[in-house]
Amino acid sequence: MFSHISSRLRLSVAAAAALGAAVALAAPAQARESTTPEPSGASVSRTANAAAPAAAWAAGTRAYLVITAPGDTTAVRNAVASNGGSVFASYDAIGVVVAHSTSTGFASAMRTVSGVQQVGATRTSDVPADAYNPALPANPSQSATTLTESNRWDMTQIKADQAWAVTTGSASVKVGILDTGVDDQHQDIAPNFNAADSVSCAYGKADTRAGAWRDVGTHGTHVAGTVAAAKNGKGVIGVAPGVKISSVRIAEPTSSLFFAENTICGFMWAGDHGFKVTNNSYYTDPWQFNCPDNVDQAAIIEGVKRAQAYAEGKGSLQVAAAGNSNYDLANKTTDSESPNDSTPVTRTITNACIDIPTELPGVVTVAAQGNGGAKASYSNFGNGVIDIAAPGGDGASGVYSTLPGGKYGNMNGTSMASPHVAGVAALIASVNPAFTPAQIRDQLGAQATDRACPSDTRCKGTATKNGFFGEGAVDALKAVGGSTPPPGAYFENLGDVTIADNATVESPITVSGVTGNAPATLKVGVDVKHTYIGDLKVDLVAPDGTVYTLHNRTGSGTDNIVQTFTVNASSEVANGVWKLRVNDNAAQDTGKIDAWNLTF
Repeated sequence: MFSHISSRLRLSVAAAAALGAAVALAAPAQARESTTPEPSGASVSRTANAAAPAAAWAAGTRAYLVITAPGDTTAVRNAVASNGGSVFASYDAIGVVVAHSTSTGFASAMRTVSGVQQVGATRTSDVPADAYNPALPANPSQSATTLTESNRWDMTQIKADQAWAVTTGSASVKVGILDTGVDDQHQDIAPNFNAADSVSCAYGKADTRAGAWRDVGTHGTHVAGTVAAAKNGKGVIGVAPGVKISSVRIAEPTSSLFFAENTICGFMWAGDHGFKVTNNSYYTDPWQFNCPDNVDQAAIIEGVKRAQAYAEGKGSLQVAAAGNSNYDLANKTTDSESPNDSTPVTRTITNACIDIPTELPGVVTVAAQGNGGAKASYSNFGNGVIDIAAPGGDGASGVYSTLPGGKYGNMNGTSMASPHVAGVAALIASVNPAFTPAQIRDQLGAQATDRACPSDTRCKGTATKNGFFGEGAVDALKAVGGSTPPPGAYFENLGDVTIADNATVESPITVSGVTGNAPATLKVGVDVKHTYIGDLKVDLVAPDGTVYTLHNRTGSGTDNIVQTFTVNASSEVANGVWKLRVNDNAAQDTGKIDAWNLTF
């Protein structure tokens, strides 16, 4: 992961650069996105609110997962106390106890206790004192917006705007945002926010106080807007603007880290509170990858795995971001980012070491695409690991969504890709209310649009399933049973062409293998980066030299042309060299053709 923004957020470094002046991503150096849900009901014998208070905090307090058989954990909890620890929370339904202790011998002692299967430290740093008396996150003042809704590039790329003709989502479908929290007062989130099922799971037990779910950063609010910003005429529209969203804050304040006990609490809460889908745009701190040959990390794997399985068994599908290190998850060799709560070291790892929760069984792993569909430069990949791909942005073409205080801004990352898939999963659940998590997962894959590997040797697999895109690009329209004309042949040129002042440049695409003429609905995807598009004339030049004007010096001082144009090219033979021609008609502003494509 990238370390400066937040080594745990599934947000790329490009995301920070893409944020507008109105928004600055101000996560601490070790911040990580998370939300915490509280487990309840029969699955939990001791919850944050029901259990007796743990011992008073002291310097040197560390957190541990004590794993035993599911059921009554009384004997193990008693053993925790008799071996120098205190029970902070326990989840009887999955046999997991969260214990605190200042004793350096606590884990070794507990591993000798009858009935204890595994014990592992969840941190390499002390539990914060805030865990014993958590402060409520700030409730930001709200700014009204004059922005009106429009169909943004990410929504049109996944055909969400077309899917809304079938369904905007059912209010009976609940989506959990496991993240840094959510600003429930935001004008685009408040109409769909479900406070009754929102919670903080920071530190590993549920805090049900009103407002405990609020954002301790900006990330969770952005994610929530992508899933379900209201279709209310203002700001933005989420993928599933008719469903309900709940905030499960699993990120801890100050550090913004997502420790294993927080994630466990979140998944248990999701299962007990009827969340049909959860979005997980983070990885479980402090280890980028948890390795089963390490006693501490083995306990983390087991504890979180059990909680995920519990949630799925209760009807909840988990969707997770693949990560932003441009790393091959199917060919792991080293980890130099962990532990991120103290001093990272470089260690040799194998594929047995897994990124949690994204590599857990049953979790939908999402890679990121840029505008136009190519793999985002930062996105992790891996044949057999990536399940599906979705828009995450890449540089200037970020994902635009909600931010705390009634604001909006762009971010880039697999964190932004995952909520697109979570939103589509919520739409599937809306039109198929009896679907199980496995059926929703299958529908996502079966209805995805195949994306073949580009000319990149790192991409392994077939056109129908590979390491960059999994089973393909998520398609909201097909996922909800809608229909659209089948896509034609796709060609693209990703090479940069510099646009100088008062100059004309061209970028070619050679089309072959297409029978007959081009269609009357030829799609021309244009990505031109230029600081004053009123200077520009942009034309499509057919193989026979016929010129089709796409843009002619409009837009004044607006930056960049990132748009798909429809051209009636039915009189043109499809095969041959097509060109995108850009003419700069003034001085002072320059740019480049970043990419363009043709879909027949």
